[in-house]
Amino acid sequence: MIETPDIPCRCTYKVGDPKDKSPHCHEKWEPRKPGIYSSTLDAIGDTPMIRLDRLAKKEGIKCELIAKCEYFNSGGSVKDRIAIRMLQEMEKTGKIKKGDTIIEPSSGNTGIGVALVTAVMGYKCIIVMPQRMSLEKEYTMRALGAELIRTPASGFKGEDTHIGYAFKLQKETPNSHILNQYVNPYNPIVHYDVTAEEIIHQCDGKLDMIVIGAGTGGMVAGISRKIKERIPSCRIVSVDPVGSIMAEPPALNAAGVKPFEVEGIGHDFVPTVLAKDCIDQWIKVGDKETFLMARRLVKEEGLLCGGSSGTTVVAALEACRDLKAGQRCVVLIPDSIRNYMTKHLNDDWMIEKGLMDDKRRITCKEARDLMEKKGLDHLPIVTDDGSLFGVVTMKSLTAKLIRSGCTMDDNVSKALSPEYPTIPHDLTLGRVSRIVEKNLFAVINQTPTQGVFTITRCDFLNYITGPQS
Repeated sequence: MIETPDIPCRCTYKVGDPKDKSPHCHEKWEPRKPGIYSSTLDAIGDTPMIRLDRLAKKEGIKCELIAKCEYFNSGGSVKDRIAIRMLQEMEKTGKIKKGDTIIEPSSGNTGIGVALVTAVMGYKCIIVMPQRMSLEKEYTMRALGAELIRTPASGFKGEDTHIGYAFKLQKETPNSHILNQYVNPYNPIVHYDVTAEEIIHQCDGKLDMIVIGAGTGGMVAGISRKIKERIPSCRIVSVDPVGSIMAEPPALNAAGVKPFEVEGIGHDFVPTVLAKDCIDQWIKVGDKETFLMARRLVKEEGLLCGGSSGTTVVAALEACRDLKAGQRCVVLIPDSIRNYMTKHLNDDWMIEKGLMDDKRRITCKEARDLMEKKGLDHLPIVTDDGSLFGVVTMKSLTAKLIRSGCTMDDNVSKALSPEYPTIPHDLTLGRVSRIVEKNLFAVINQTPTQGVFTITRCDFLNYITGPQS
């Protein structure tokens, strides 16, 4: 019998309970020694912690702000931890055998983790994922050998949802099993046994606040319980996107269930594994501030992280403002930038979703008129900070107007050339010559303060022959 993911939590845990009376298997954590791993699965865990000093300084944060970067796991997210632990526990009980099929409903990261683990451990894999999740996640799971099924909706009420369809599929598929991350106790237990121990070890037991996003809720449940046992004074903050209903008290969810763009956190139900007994505070964060912060983390701190990392850092900046110099706040960074190249990293997507102002206020008509006036075949488009956004050409403009339904009143971003040659500013004349021989023009890469330049064959000829009389 498969249990729905919103049944009440049945866990009888209390802080300080002796482990020998636990109904579950616990593992003793020890720092991993460096060496040569037997497989990619051995590289799951022991993720680094990185200070966010630049961001903290800009935001006026006095305490030490530290990111626990889970995208360093083999599959690129914190979900690798639960994937391997849930499967190992099923093997221990003899419930599965090599060649069986593992089915898992997932918003993507658990699916990638399960696909990775099953590929190495010798199981077939089917992942059921809502349609709204990124294509990058789909491509990664397929590359790992998983079969992927997309559903119109998320949740579990009805066979058109990813959880509901997974239940149906499991009944129809011989020798198949669902790990069921929403109910499986080893989702939070791996974070209790391992992730929390890593954090305590890396911080030498000095931790004043920890901020964690809530997806299934297993990570915040497991980590918060271990932290409260070992560092009772540490404040536990959990984060929920606006539009989700997982936060406490319920008044925080007053806006009700509504669509949100951030992936991997938030639900229209409260997952069974989300034990809230050790969470001190909940913070709600909207999509716009989420994605703008995720882009800042990439640009300002060099953290190649995903969108929900922005959600969690926004909440951390709010929660830790009362902390003083010498105190420490850790924020969990769940996944990597890999899964979102066509979403919040894409200016057009951000503008289309109303999450970022369009700084390129020039229409296709204005671009054409300017090219005609200047006698140009191309026009570089720059953002407000002077960096290159793209290049529109007469060829790309014509193609978009004829084939893609673009109009002259549309923003020029819809008519950008899909590719154009670039020239590093320190390239030798010989190599520049070869580039302009093959192309009508090329863009010279400069820093934003130096501006953006293009060079044509005529420009290059004039440069090498000197001033004309």
